[in-house]
Amino acid sequence: MILVATLGLTWQIIPEMYALVAPGRCPLYALGVVPVDWPCPITEPEELWIVTTGGAAGEREVEGWWARIGRPVPLRWFRTRATDGQVQEEIELIRETILRVVLKAGPDAVLCIAGGRKTMSADMQRAGMAFGCRVMVHILPPGVRSEVLNAHDFASPLPPELLPQPVLVGSAPRGELLDLEPAFVSERYPIEPGTIGPPGDRWLWRDLEERERDGGSLLVNFHASVARQEHHENWRSLYRMAPGLIDRLRNTPVSATAREWLTRLPKAELHCHLGGLLDLAEQVAVGNAMWEQLPHKDRPRASADAEAWLAASQLPGGDRWPFPDRLRRAHAAACLLSQHSPSEIAKVLWQDPAPRVALRDRHPWGFKAYEHPGSLVGSTILQHPVATRACAQAIRARCRRDGLAYLEVRCSPAKYHAHFLTEFHDALIEGRMDQDPLIRVIVIADRRSEESITETIRMALDARERYGSFIAGIDLAGDEGQGDPEVIAPLFHEAFSVCLPITIHAGEGQPAANIWKSAYHLHADRIGHGLSLAQAPDLARRFRDRRICLELCPTSNREVVGYRDPDYPGSDANYPLRALMELGVPLTLCTDNPGISRTTLADEYLAAARMNPGLTWWETLCLVKQAFSHAFLPANEREDLIKRTDPMIAAIAGEIAAL
Repeated sequence: MILVATLGLTWQIIPEMYALVAPGRCPLYALGVVPVDWPCPITEPEELWIVTTGGAAGEREVEGWWARIGRPVPLRWFRTRATDGQVQEEIELIRETILRVVLKAGPDAVLCIAGGRKTMSADMQRAGMAFGCRVMVHILPPGVRSEVLNAHDFASPLPPELLPQPVLVGSAPRGELLDLEPAFVSERYPIEPGTIGPPGDRWLWRDLEERERDGGSLLVNFHASVARQEHHENWRSLYRMAPGLIDRLRNTPVSATAREWLTRLPKAELHCHLGGLLDLAEQVAVGNAMWEQLPHKDRPRASADAEAWLAASQLPGGDRWPFPDRLRRAHAAACLLSQHSPSEIAKVLWQDPAPRVALRDRHPWGFKAYEHPGSLVGSTILQHPVATRACAQAIRARCRRDGLAYLEVRCSPAKYHAHFLTEFHDALIEGRMDQDPLIRVIVIADRRSEESITETIRMALDARERYGSFIAGIDLAGDEGQGDPEVIAPLFHEAFSVCLPITIHAGEGQPAANIWKSAYHLHADRIGHGLSLAQAPDLARRFRDRRICLELCPTSNREVVGYRDPDYPGSDANYPLRALMELGVPLTLCTDNPGISRTTLADEYLAAARMNPGLTWWETLCLVKQAFSHAFLPANEREDLIKRTDPMIAAIAGEIAAL
């Protein structure tokens, strides 16, 4: 921090001001209480800068006092060639010098607006308001000022009756207009200690007046320029930030140190499977709840089944359960989770210590190698009613911990116990507060069975009628090689008729033709993954025009298909996030199966930044916004959620940009 002051007729102002911010160096106020309630933390100045005129008196006294207190920090003099500041040219030179000095000192400076002539005080205030300062302070003289006090007297405590009264005028941020090109920076308006003469053709005070006069049109042009370079609208409040902060967000890449910021940002998660959502600690909590409710007579068989699963899970192909009875699986899972150590379970679930890259094509188990860590959750434990409420509690806690304002969790209720949707709805909705995350359900239909699709759609429609928008939509998942969209489209007619939103797994390492069929035959509102769309620019532009959003899941995409990630060697394929962004396709980032991939939504944004070097904070915030914009919510609810989230995003973005 630099202390900037002016020297005019009263040299005593200088030690009085310095003692105020550095009492340990100059104990002027030790005998009296000076009520100073600083609006922000004040540290001792690193330097003392004084602007004065060539004919000003008092320099000798200031230098004597400075020597008396041991010259604690560098003292810099900026002397104009003006003698008394009474003619227009001299006034302009003093103004120019003060403006350049304050610009060079930076917005962290403390400014003393007393001590100079009236024009010097006004110029110091103007400089502080324009270029920013930590605080401006005025010094009121004491009721009695003894003119016989000399420089030595101001190096030690003064009697209370001789102490001045400081007045905090206020602080100021740097003016937002000054960061528009050409930016007002000290390199453009240099100044060095010594004797200051006219600056030549470039006068800072004249340029400042011109910038302030033209500021309105310049801001309009700046925001228009930002908008022209964007494919999607960012958060509304971000456009009201100072241009300099906007430019920092637009030019600062997201780095590995950003996890805390990304976690704090309110986020929306659109592609998250219930069967792969819970991490191991959360699974253990659910297992304990189930085990406590399991009758003692059923526990021996559950223990035996658990041991059988441990043996079977080691076999080639990952044959997870050696028996078909679903409830027995739930009991066995409860035993495993509650009676075995987490480290033992983790060793079985994540067997291969090698990086999880391109498992579908490279691992002997194929896609099962990706799914295997989810063996104890999803349809396994949700055969047991006790697990429903425990899962719901874990999900709400995870949303709060991971900064989720909105979550669409997708699941296959037909595979769970009979009353799952009712109990899941009640567990998530009851007791919900306004600040709690908003959670909705997407029902999954399996494209491998037409009978299953029909049953699932009927279940989803019945639940939608009963629970309203809690049932957000339908997802079509399963092997893309089965269930031709053109053939199964008639099965969706009833869902189409009630305008139920639809998202479809397509294009995860499969040809873009699969995405085309999903969009045209099944009227998809969103596509899960859709990575191969980057290989079909015409289709991508159609997605852009129809605002069909892609749900990208960087970690699971790397684990299943394989994409270059510097933290996980093993693939040279470029992740198509940047290509899709440049094509203007609506897209956002999701976790897919955070418990299986041991990730969070914040980690997905970090993964995207690693896999697409140069991803900026501005682009990241736009990806966050896209998730809210494409949520399967009624338009009024979605707009209300965006409006409530917008100021929180702006506050955190401001902190990030200010670093």
